[in-house]
Amino acid sequence: MEPKKLAIIATKGSLDWAYPPFILASTAAALGYEVQVFFTFYGLQLLKKKPNLEVTPLGNPGMPMPMGMDKWFPVLGLALPGMQGMMTAMMKRKMKSKGVAGIEELRELCLEAEVKMIACQMTVDLFDMPKDEFIDGIEYAGAAAFFEFAGESDICLYI
Repeated sequence: MEPKKLAIIATKGSLDWAYPPFILASTAAALGYEVQVFFTFYGLQLLKKKPNLEVTPLGNPGMPMPMGMDKWFPVLGLALPGMQGMMTAMMKRKMKSKGVAGIEELRELCLEAEVKMIACQMTVDLFDMPKDEFIDGIEYAGAAAFFEFAGESDICLYI
């Protein structure tokens, strides 16, 4: 019997959006799924050797805020200089205190579990991204190559 297949399209390059593709991919691989993740546009940031990922509270109304700030702090105040850095630091501290694995660790787990990670060649070319900035163990391909796998997958997720 063939293993189930999971196809994920990762398009976001922020800290909070970095977790879903790696958690879902590593979990599925641990359950015996064949997994491919196609990183395109801003999702390519997740494949950089030294990712500089941040989280922004702007445009993210579901984000829990410390001290109930979402109830009393004006949204415009979240655009003040330094707020994104402060929120990123707070999120990283919170994740560390809860024992949540870092992005680099999750990414390594995916590679060890033979999750196929594909960088969108068109986007790499579009943004003139040097390949030496990306981690080892990934492939470069266009959407057509990914569709071949995604078309046969049992589950396909757009993140």
